[in-house]
Amino acid sequence: MTTTLRLEMVTAANFDVAIGLKVRPDQEHLVAPVVKSLAEAYVYPGIAWPRLIFDGERPVGFLMAFLDIDFAGDGKGADIRSGLWRLNIAAGEQRRGYGRFAVESVAAEIRRRGGSRLTTTWHPGEDGPEGFYLGLGFRLTGEMSGEQKVGELELGKADLPSGAVHLPGVEGSSL
Repeated sequence: MTTTLRLEMVTAANFDVAIGLKVRPDQEHLVAPVVKSLAEAYVYPGIAWPRLIFDGERPVGFLMAFLDIDFAGDGKGADIRSGLWRLNIAAGEQRRGYGRFAVESVAAEIRRRGGSRLTTTWHPGEDGPEGFYLGLGFRLTGEMSGEQKVGELELGKADLPSGAVHLPGVEGSSL
């Protein structure tokens, strides 16, 4: 069976699908629900980049990137970053490569915009996603953002290390 992974913009036509995506109950404390992400995307339209993840016609997840933010939040603009803000893979769809696809898609968009690193944050702890991110090549920065650890992935021209697959058609503004 061939899978066709793609991102779609969240629109009025697929809004209910988006807000219906739920992570496993034991993960709900680790990531905000999609509806909160979409509210934030509405409030920060120039920063947020929300997308649904589809495998064929089946919705399997949601991601939201942040683009060119003042990460320090001090108004000086000395630390501008882009990265993964949210990643919600549906409860029954995890461990199938969709998270990797999401990170690779955000990396491609950041590269397309001229960026060279992808920043993300995660809740620490054994039940958190640290192993997932470190396995994709993220390195801890030693920073905390609130109660979350900060990790970064340096972006070169290549896709993610460790067996990443090439994702034709990911780059470009049509995502």
